[in-house]
Amino acid sequence: MTVDVENLARRFGGTAALDGVSLALEPGEFVALLGPSGSGKTTLLRVLAGLDFPDEGRVRIAGRDMAGVPARERGVGVVFQNYALFRHMSVAENVAFGLRVRPRNRRPPEAEIQRRVRELLELVQIPELAARYPDQVSGGQRQRVALARALAIEPQLLLLDEPFGALDALVRKEVRRWVRGLHDRLGLTSILVTHDQEEAMEMADRVAVMEAGRIVQLDTPDALLQTPATAFVAGFMGEATRLPLCIRGRVARLSEFGLDDVELDLPDGEAVLFLRPHEVRIEPSAAGRALVRSVRPEGTGGTRILADVDGHRIEGICAVALARGDACRIRAVSGTFFHGDGTSRRWSAGPGAPAPLDSSRTPSASPAG
Repeated sequence: MTVDVENLARRFGGTAALDGVSLALEPGEFVALLGPSGSGKTTLLRVLAGLDFPDEGRVRIAGRDMAGVPARERGVGVVFQNYALFRHMSVAENVAFGLRVRPRNRRPPEAEIQRRVRELLELVQIPELAARYPDQVSGGQRQRVALARALAIEPQLLLLDEPFGALDALVRKEVRRWVRGLHDRLGLTSILVTHDQEEAMEMADRVAVMEAGRIVQLDTPDALLQTPATAFVAGFMGEATRLPLCIRGRVARLSEFGLDDVELDLPDGEAVLFLRPHEVRIEPSAAGRALVRSVRPEGTGGTRILADVDGHRIEGICAVALARGDACRIRAVSGTFFHGDGTSRRWSAGPGAPAPLDSSRTPSASPAG
């Protein structure tokens, strides 16, 4: 099922929750809406679900204009953050609810409803829980019940509104991988709202990063890390040290951070440098200006070091063992500069410098299919 969103605007009083949002999904695609609280993620999801309506713009689902189409007629499955299960209904009754509330001329016979409920509980791997009530099952099982209820109406578009937030860390990882597998098996088109970048990077084919009611970049997880479109995306995605600086005479002044100055093809003015941990080398040096503040072994080799230079904290990789309080030297081997005028430059120290240690990237830096 295709989804086309064109120039959506939604205002609450004087606040723009959505400000000219456009988005297009292909059939079978899994897209995550990622951003901080208040960026417009849930508002966009509610508009797609028919639970809210835009002030401007247009939504088309499977080519059909959704203007004025109520939620129950959109054929969209929604899983909410709190699951929204009916506590007085059994698991099986919750799953059957969407079918039983259909108009009489579209409601399946009771035998068909029972058959479909059994199939769905088998699909989400909880058939033994049919007679229990929501309060009698675990958080992970309630999540599966909510998903089965959303799938009961046979949607081609599935909307997930931070559905894993109430789960503990281990269960959350297991359930989200299972949900992605279910998406693939059923051939759904899915949209996930989340503020958890690891979740978005692992589950989604593409990620729409939202800021202040706008989509500032829509791209693959790897492209968001490697080629961020704005300083906001660079700081929001992955792990990065943010260093504000000045450019004078085409030279980025980095000496206050204990780094070498960098010649750069950017005009004079204020700028920001973003350094991923794998782009920074920490080396032991008795004469170094930096001090080690924390040490974390990396499973792929080397040690993650948080170093302090005159109050500035920079994170990088060290090939040898260091301890808290040790003096050290910091060298950047690559990074991304964003100028105050909005232009950006990707910089590398050149062939003489050691290559970035890609193996030391965090797990969230690699998308899962």
